[in-house]
Amino acid sequence: MATRTIPTPFLARLIGALSIDPITYEEVESDRAATWQALLVVVMSSAAAGIGAFGWGTGSVRGVLFISGLALISWATWALITFEIGTRLMPERTTRADVGQLLRTIGFSAAPGILRVFGVVPGATWPAFAITAVWMLAAMVVAVRQALDYESTLRAVAVCALGWALSIGIAVAAQLFFGPTVS
Repeated sequence: MATRTIPTPFLARLIGALSIDPITYEEVESDRAATWQALLVVVMSSAAAGIGAFGWGTGSVRGVLFISGLALISWATWALITFEIGTRLMPERTTRADVGQLLRTIGFSAAPGILRVFGVVPGATWPAFAITAVWMLAAMVVAVRQALDYESTLRAVAVCALGWALSIGIAVAAQLFFGPTVS
């Protein structure tokens, strides 16, 4: 008799991703059906960034849309750079991953970014964005370690930190050249 596993519900996966549970990331990595769930997490996180940015005085629909779009592009940039660094520049002998596996795990690692929505609370914008940025980086380390089958967490930290720094640089440059002015 063949056994069939029942996929974990989306909310349970979201909670597992928020709690940086390696088992959740391992499950998401192997479940091709979770690709749409991972995309939803990234979109929710990006929208939360746009809404939370109201606390910085972006106070317009255009500002919210720009920040949400920038967050989405930043995530995609971070994911692409991380994939390239992790699979081409710094793979381990056990590294076996395809783009889908990494995008699913990295997508779920954006879950803490959903809490950026609390940036709308006066005085909470900087803390909301700073705390969730560090939290997302920690989740990304676990996601990358699981997706790229790294034995070394330190290697995953290096890959994620380098990818994060490069993507932040690109996001800052985009903001400077294309962003709305805040008065």
